[in-house]
Amino acid sequence: MIPLQQIWPDDMAARYRAKGYWRGETFSQLLRSRAEAQADAVAVVGMEQCWTYGELLEKAETVAAGFLALGLKPGDRVVVQLPNLPEFLSVIFGLFRAKLIPVYALPAHRSTEVVHFVTRAEASAYVVADRHEGFDYRALARAVQAEVPELRHVIVVGEAEEFAPLDAFRADPASLPTQDADPSDVAFLQISGGSTGLSKLIPRTHDDYLYSVRESADISGLEPESVYLTALPAAHNFPMSSPGYLGALYVGATVVMAPSPSPDVCFPLIAREGVTITGLVPPLALLWMQAAAKKTHDLSSLQVLLVGGAKFLPEAARRVRTELGCTLQQVFGMAEGLVNYTRLDDPETLIVETQGRPISPDDEILIVDDAGAPVAEGEPGDLLTRGPYTIRAYHNEPAANARSFTEDGFYRTGDVVRRTPEGYLVVMGRATDHINRAGEKISAEEVEDHLLAHPSVFDAAVVSAPDDYLGERICAFVIPNGAAPRGVELKAWMRKRDIADFKVPDQIVFVDDFAVTAVGKVSRRELRAALRQRILENEGKA
Repeated sequence: MIPLQQIWPDDMAARYRAKGYWRGETFSQLLRSRAEAQADAVAVVGMEQCWTYGELLEKAETVAAGFLALGLKPGDRVVVQLPNLPEFLSVIFGLFRAKLIPVYALPAHRSTEVVHFVTRAEASAYVVADRHEGFDYRALARAVQAEVPELRHVIVVGEAEEFAPLDAFRADPASLPTQDADPSDVAFLQISGGSTGLSKLIPRTHDDYLYSVRESADISGLEPESVYLTALPAAHNFPMSSPGYLGALYVGATVVMAPSPSPDVCFPLIAREGVTITGLVPPLALLWMQAAAKKTHDLSSLQVLLVGGAKFLPEAARRVRTELGCTLQQVFGMAEGLVNYTRLDDPETLIVETQGRPISPDDEILIVDDAGAPVAEGEPGDLLTRGPYTIRAYHNEPAANARSFTEDGFYRTGDVVRRTPEGYLVVMGRATDHINRAGEKISAEEVEDHLLAHPSVFDAAVVSAPDDYLGERICAFVIPNGAAPRGVELKAWMRKRDIADFKVPDQIVFVDDFAVTAVGKVSRRELRAALRQRILENEGKA
């Protein structure tokens, strides 16, 4: 098994510890200390369940014992693909307690992505729910095991069929490690947006991630009386730590798990549980504001709405306070590290027109041109960053690491930003061929690869197009091989390839050819840029 390491230069690690950013905390200690301090306080609510901190700790330790009884050893990796259930928390904290490493997958992922995560992480086990939104994850688990026979264990929340049921795990305190993980150890593997091909795995240590969690909780005003609604998929970095359910648990607040982010599901939860804070991507924020106008539920407890994952246009941002009755807090960040927030007491102009400023005084920001030279202050450029919670390498990705990180440890984010005189960032767009569709960052190259597998597709180029609701939509330009299939047929064919549905193009345009140079060569990036410009020009004429 490939060892997991988070490599920090000794001088940087020493500085971050000396400044108190890294406090030697672990996730297992976090839950244990909260349970000791407030065992009877409500920790998590969801799916008609309500667990106190004491109960969550007990369930996590039972999960830990169950995994170890299967024969897993500290350091083994476990892919976790669960919807927003209370068991999501008992599973991940159980893995932390057993010194195992969660690898997060989204409920929307299918066998293509999950096989990739299992293989790249060399995972020993896989945790799923039985069903969610009509999809049977046990069938997915069978398909993954058929592809990766080395995946020894499948654990199911619910009806397990031939797999191991989570509720059959039994507590065995004697089997649990007597010491916690080292705070500098990798705690879990997150997934990247996948700028080229399938998502990369992001190693996060206890020390670096808990620093961002702790500071995010403070910046967002979390306190023990807060109630955080996990509306977005819990495996996402945004609802995990900005300030997320981890921030809520850090301060001893209550977490409410919503099985869907729709207002029909979330508004009753807000009214019933007294939710005070939550986070959404821009399309959902627009949907919530539209639904709130009907005044069918009491949303008066909601104090803060964080919006991130994609740029929130100022015209929409200005409406939050009047239409939802709460303070908007913009957040711009990435699973690789850097997170920026507007502050709750900022002037309204900064809140609606910027995406915030960094968490840490030691978040180093470079804004450079294509040649790597700093741009003039206030001018847009490519964002590079390093700091006490920004990774310095992906797991097992030497080629991607060479592209994504400078020799002195700066991460090339792929975002184009400008900085205001106050030090706040305004996101201008993407420098890479990511498509940011409703907060999901999708690789144009990966979608092209799927399209090219169709026998009637000669070539394909995938670009982003502006969309008032999604932020960006996926537009595929396709050169057919013979008679062109209908666009709806091509979309249906892609869905059968067991990929996440959000990767299927929203729009398919059939063309006769792509422009090439005199020698027949073309830069895929230049081609995509030209096609994107064609969309913009055509929409401008509409």
